[in-house]
Amino acid sequence: MGVNVWQPDPQASFARRLGIAPTDPGSGREAGETGSGGEGGCPELWELANGDVAVIGRDLTENYAGKLPQGVSVGDGERLVVIPRGMARAANADIPDA
Repeated sequence: MGVNVWQPDPQASFARRLGIAPTDPGSGREAGETGSGGEGGCPELWELANGDVAVIGRDLTENYAGKLPQGVSVGDGERLVVIPRGMARAANADIPDA
């Protein structure tokens, strides 16, 4: 019996931002720090229309390649992205409890 494996839907549209904009104070690692200097770009967390979550962050796949915990891997077609702590904390209020 096969196991169903999640596949992303490339046709899903962006529904809403989770948390705050990267230019808002508190979106960085420290209080009052921003995740972006206002030039646009990352970081961002978005809920897609199908309920999946899109993450825009700094690609650190190569930096963490030899540092992943046991049993953790980055597969083909995947990237390890990092976002500031403030972005994740701000998004917490917009993510329903599982």
